[in-house]
Amino acid sequence: MAIERVQSSEVAEPPPETWSNCLVAGDRVFIAGMTARGADFKPLAEMDEYEQARTCLIKIQRLIEAAGGTMSDIVRVNIFVTDIRNREEVWRARREFFSGDFPVSTLVEVSALAAPEMTVEIEAEGVLGG
Repeated sequence: MAIERVQSSEVAEPPPETWSNCLVAGDRVFIAGMTARGADFKPLAEMDEYEQARTCLIKIQRLIEAAGGTMSDIVRVNIFVTDIRNREEVWRARREFFSGDFPVSTLVEVSALAAPEMTVEIEAEGVLGG
């Protein structure tokens, strides 16, 4: 089975030799943890958990679409937050992108993400045509 790297012009690619944002293996799509970073990889202006989650999910949507799928093909999301008390805001953003049978999901609190301004990171897996 061939593994293909998928890119979207709307999602900044990481520096060489660090990670891939999106890989497709057969009909499976793997999307790396997305954060509220801009094209320069610097955190975007101050955002609350809702705005950060929404930004992450927009990036996931762009990548799954570039892979030939839709958000309904996402079967799993893993969500990392730095303050579990704000989970309702993350769930509010998630409801804007999914309907029907939601993907399986894990939500965990972590002590820190890649930059102090980041409070949400979301990774996803999908099955094309699912």
